[in-house]
Amino acid sequence: MSQLTPYVFEALNLGIYYGDFKAVTDVNLSIVRNKITAIIGPSGCGKSTLLRAFNRMNELAPGSHVDGQVLFDGQDLYARTVDPVAVRQRIGMVFQKPNPFPKTIYENIAWGARIHGYRGNMDDLVERTLRQAALWDEVKDILHRSGLALSGGQQQRLCIARAIAVQPEVILMDEPASALDPIATLKIEELMQDLKKDYTIVIVTHNMQQAARVSDFTAMMMLVNHGSRSGTVIEFDETNKLFTRPADKRTEDYVTGRFG
Repeated sequence: MSQLTPYVFEALNLGIYYGDFKAVTDVNLSIVRNKITAIIGPSGCGKSTLLRAFNRMNELAPGSHVDGQVLFDGQDLYARTVDPVAVRQRIGMVFQKPNPFPKTIYENIAWGARIHGYRGNMDDLVERTLRQAALWDEVKDILHRSGLALSGGQQQRLCIARAIAVQPEVILMDEPASALDPIATLKIEELMQDLKKDYTIVIVTHNMQQAARVSDFTAMMMLVNHGSRSGTVIEFDETNKLFTRPADKRTEDYVTGRFG
């Protein structure tokens, strides 16, 4: 199925609710395979809510539901026959604050793979995954120490390694570098560029410079109107075009710092 379309996700008239509150409304968006797509916009406009709709994480909040559709490889992600646990195996997620398991570095990688039925050579998987996450050389001699003993940047790369150990198609990243120093942030950004050869990446970031540096496409979100608490995508385009020749005046004001 995945070979039939250049798009991993297609959001079609997507609305996302928490109970009666509609947090995101009327989103139409296509996420291109093996590219990095950034979602930017002011605080409170629904960026993280939209991101979590792509692996059904919002459903963990009581009363959450959607209208419209999200197609994943052309299939309705929210169809009743779709298992959300299976969805989250194929669509990994990395959060704002590094959250390694309180286990060894080795077990942070191996645990999820075991849960999902991996039967290959675990040592090889751990090494391969840590190499993909640009962490192997730093931890190869301390694999049986706690992942919590690593620096913040190393912990975040461990979380990325943990996400890719179960061989997803997509990695969602919610402000993955906001808690990190500039050097660790640069390593995460370089890692994203390497990973897009094998994965589709969708990143939420409040850092417009980061979006401009790392992403191929950018979605600009805003509240629907002044006083509203419901957000939507007002513009979506190639990153360079959106930042240099935005079609919407609100986007121009935001990316040039005039947004108030």
